[in-house]
Amino acid sequence: MNKIVYYVAISIDGFICGLNGDISGFVGEGSGVTKYLSDLREFEITIMGKDTYEFGYAYGLKPGQPAYAHMQHYIFSKSLSFDTISDQVHIVSDYDLDKIRELKKNSTTDIYLCGGGVFAGWLFDNQLIDIIKVKINPLVLGEGVRLFGDSKQGHRLELTETESHDGGLIFNTYKVKYY
Repeated sequence: MNKIVYYVAISIDGFICGLNGDISGFVGEGSGVTKYLSDLREFEITIMGKDTYEFGYAYGLKPGQPAYAHMQHYIFSKSLSFDTISDQVHIVSDYDLDKIRELKKNSTTDIYLCGGGVFAGWLFDNQLIDIIKVKINPLVLGEGVRLFGDSKQGHRLELTETESHDGGLIFNTYKVKYY
């Protein structure tokens, strides 16, 4: 069975964005960004919540279209709908454990969890995130969206890889060790 990989930029204090979705302080160029974009090519499926999908609108994403041209998108939302929708975009009407397990079972690659503190927290609480790959930015935000939203779960992590990049960006890859 393939793995769900939560591959996400964070501040030193554990936020994936500041207030109002502010990511202006995150490293936006250099070897780390190049590595991240290259790594995304390894995924055929991305999963995300509504807020993460809609976050892309500010960067040119058109409603109902894929954020990543080479990936199938599964957006978990009770309220999202489109007048027209790409055949690469699928809306799952609720947080559905069976759908997640089906995707993990049938995917030919690992699955990219594209951001979303609330959705990531739900997956983490249900022990469905296998790998956490954080792009640690040299930045303290103080407030914003937490890595796992409001999740109160605690689990051990095994560091499997670390890389340093331009601008003080550090990538750490962890295997989640659920209790």
